[in-house]
Amino acid sequence: MEKEHRSHTGLWFIMPALILVIVFFFIPVLMTLGISATDMSSVTGFDAWKWVGLKNYVKIAQHPDSMNNFITTLKYVSLTLVFFNVGLGLLIALITSHINKLAGGFFRSAWLLPRITPPVVYVLMWSMLAADAPYGVFNQLFRIPFGLSTGNWVPEYAFLFIVLVNGYIGASFGMIIFNSAIEAIPKDIMVSSLVDGASYTQRVRYIIIPQLRWPLLFVVTYQTLSLLTSFEYIMVLTNGNFNTEVWSLWSYHKALNNYWGNFQYGFGAALAVVLVLVGTILGIVYMKYFRFGALVQEPKIDQL
Repeated sequence: MEKEHRSHTGLWFIMPALILVIVFFFIPVLMTLGISATDMSSVTGFDAWKWVGLKNYVKIAQHPDSMNNFITTLKYVSLTLVFFNVGLGLLIALITSHINKLAGGFFRSAWLLPRITPPVVYVLMWSMLAADAPYGVFNQLFRIPFGLSTGNWVPEYAFLFIVLVNGYIGASFGMIIFNSAIEAIPKDIMVSSLVDGASYTQRVRYIIIPQLRWPLLFVVTYQTLSLLTSFEYIMVLTNGNFNTEVWSLWSYHKALNNYWGNFQYGFGAALAVVLVLVGTILGIVYMKYFRFGALVQEPKIDQL
């Protein structure tokens, strides 16, 4: 009886969040799924559309840009996630949690500045850094001193720049989560490892990283879904040109913004549904890899 009462209490606590998820996530996904089965567009309007079933998905499979955009998306997500959102974020958290607290707090605060900067201003800063001489800082540092020809770096290294622009933003998120988790590790464990003669790398490998399974699962999953669906920085920087058309931006261009003004709502919705499926599959893979069942298992002492 007590266990049943406890489960009902937990349900009431999560009810507000559950309502928000249903209203703002689950229902929109169902609406997107329904629109993807229609030929709704700016030509048909919102009252003359017809059901077309899986026709839009067949069109995706046969579209000449599908494979290229999908591969571009996978490369963009994997590189940004591994090297910046998780790798750099974890590195910053480890460094700033083992130096003077005031200095570490100041460095973390400074690293958060790109995240609170308006996207257009932030991307404009990168654009000016990569601009042609005499404005571009990169040209001033790396080309002019060596007598090399100058040029705009964004068209030359477009894919690298979309990874960098999004990576420095994502690293700040991982930094905060990982730093909080590291600070929550009991000090007795860290002191005991020092007494036993463990080096810094040994403490990171055998004590800190195993304690970060929950934060790692959260950051990896959340940032993967964020990278799959967000495109504002890429749109402002390249607008998908120079082989940087990721899947989410392609969906936006087809459904809501293109040069010809033919907004293909049904086809764009189908592209969005593909992202939902990919994100769901990756989320399941992450939960299996990080052993989600073991992480949420109730402690045995509470089961007595």
